[in-house]
Amino acid sequence: MSDQGEPLARIAAALERMAPGGPGLTDWDAAPAYVWHGTARPVTTLSAPPLALLQGIDPQKQAVVDNVARLAAGHAAHDMLLWGSRGMGKSALLRAAVLAAQQQGGRVALIQVAPEALASLSELFGELGQQERRFLVFIDDLGFEEHDSAGPRALRSWLEGGIDARPANVRIAVTSNRRAIVPRHLSEQDDPINPRDAVDDRLALADRFGLSIGFHNCSQDDYLAIVGGYCAEYGLDWDHGAALEWSKRRGARSGRVAWQFVTELAGRAGKNL
Repeated sequence: MSDQGEPLARIAAALERMAPGGPGLTDWDAAPAYVWHGTARPVTTLSAPPLALLQGIDPQKQAVVDNVARLAAGHAAHDMLLWGSRGMGKSALLRAAVLAAQQQGGRVALIQVAPEALASLSELFGELGQQERRFLVFIDDLGFEEHDSAGPRALRSWLEGGIDARPANVRIAVTSNRRAIVPRHLSEQDDPINPRDAVDDRLALADRFGLSIGFHNCSQDDYLAIVGGYCAEYGLDWDHGAALEWSKRRGARSGRVAWQFVTELAGRAGKNL
């Protein structure tokens, strides 16, 4: 009977090459960004607006850019919580800061974690800790339900040195609409000295981040400046009154609403962005 070992080995090797990259098979130097959903998917192009176009958030922008630059250079850097109003550029700023650091020669990659993959973060950290490159692990729009105690406890462990904490070459960046990440009752907010704050770890998650940066609804002047910056960048004519009417119809002034208005202008002008 002939030896079947060699053909079987070739078949196994071929199947391994065809299979999606699993744990330990990812080339963590191959891409500027990745998406983690239990396994890693490389993102060949990191899409982000130029930092100059992110207006109305100058202090926030400076803090994030400086911190990401330190991480990219291998220096001490903070975990970050970006919290506050929707549409004010929290996630766009993180992408733009990483892209800027990469363009300056920094060996840093952005890894966005899918919401359903939070339970596998310890596995991700195990892989990243073996790399020389630096990583910013990005959890977008994070929020825990009122009765979820496991999620906040895990996040605290990742940030504060539990046995499955993030390695030294990794920092965590979280965006959330709430500073506390978890919902709070009005009765708690009205009580300036609430004993629950001292015993409920869920309400103190923000303190675990070295940088906790608030984003607030922009003023009318800031909103118009954002629109003007985009229109100058893309060569679009615009009118202040039309821009303000657009924001009134949407009930908000934000970077996102400004971008939607610019997209409408570009479409009317037959241009692509």
